[in-house]
Amino acid sequence: MQNKFKLKLLTFLLLNSLLINAQEKKFEVVTVAFYNLENLFDIYNDTSINDEASPIMEMDSAVRPEFYQKKLKNMAKVVSDIGTDLTGMPPAILGVCEIENDDVLLDLVNHPRLRPYNYDIVHHESPDERGIDTGLIYQKSLFTPTNSVAHEVIIIKNNDPDDRNETRDVLVVSGLLRGEKFHFIVNHWPSRSGGQKKSEAGRVKAAEVVKKAIDSLQVIDPYSKVMVMGDFNDGPYNKSIAEVVGAKFEKEQVGLKELYNPYEEIRKKGGGTIAYRGSWDIFDQIFFTEPLLADEDEKDYSSFKYYKSGVFSPTYLQNPKGRWKGYPFRSWSGGFTGGYSDHFPVFVYLIRELED
Repeated sequence: MQNKFKLKLLTFLLLNSLLINAQEKKFEVVTVAFYNLENLFDIYNDTSINDEASPIMEMDSAVRPEFYQKKLKNMAKVVSDIGTDLTGMPPAILGVCEIENDDVLLDLVNHPRLRPYNYDIVHHESPDERGIDTGLIYQKSLFTPTNSVAHEVIIIKNNDPDDRNETRDVLVVSGLLRGEKFHFIVNHWPSRSGGQKKSEAGRVKAAEVVKKAIDSLQVIDPYSKVMVMGDFNDGPYNKSIAEVVGAKFEKEQVGLKELYNPYEEIRKKGGGTIAYRGSWDIFDQIFFTEPLLADEDEKDYSSFKYYKSGVFSPTYLQNPKGRWKGYPFRSWSGGFTGGYSDHFPVFVYLIRELED
């Protein structure tokens, strides 16, 4: 598989003239992706959380195992397909959200469709009121975690410290991707329940937690390769991302210790990960620090650099008919629909030159 992958990538480089003298060089690429798995809950009632409101728990207990397996099968298919058009294999790194616990993540990576890639997981329980968490899965042959921490997002209501809006933690996973140190920050920021303006403070608070985490990493190493991914419930242009985190849209404007967000350009070209009442937006994004940007003059790819980003939206992930044709084909709507998720996944390709 690895030789096939290298040949496929080299051919791609030759056709597109990505690098000077690409004909004499060999490169490798890995995919980093994020996917909102839309209520991937198990079939058991957990009295410590509010899982009764999850779609699968609203089903009769006798049919839950069948539909849980269908949901897992669909999620495994999507994960196994992301990035394969270029790399020939699924993501090295995949951040996820809307999962109930580590059991569902383990069930996912042990699905027959994903088992050949030897995935493992990173997960911390969060205090979210709905009982949903974030997590990270990774191919063990490509990534070795060295540390993980979940940062709490504290949202005070009514100026009362004891009255909190419990939400998802910000998950930070550090480790070695093919020997290079990386930090992946996985997010699922508070929803827009009650309206964008009314709910904005919660996402700003989450953004402040992310910014503090990045700052802490950059104090230790200003050249840290940090990739921030998630369902932010905000677009690239909103205050939380554009101002608080400070992710910029133009590569030329990104300085050391700053971040580049390629998803605003994708949005302006009509791309989206969610659709609501006839309009599209990009709430799912991946943005990253300056050391991942290749110098346009030097074209130094001796370490992993950003190559390309996108929204993964093949036809099978789109609603096939009716009023919402073309929208994300969600998996739950008054029962299991046969669909996948109400969000499209997003991905980034990282590329580096192979040593002779």
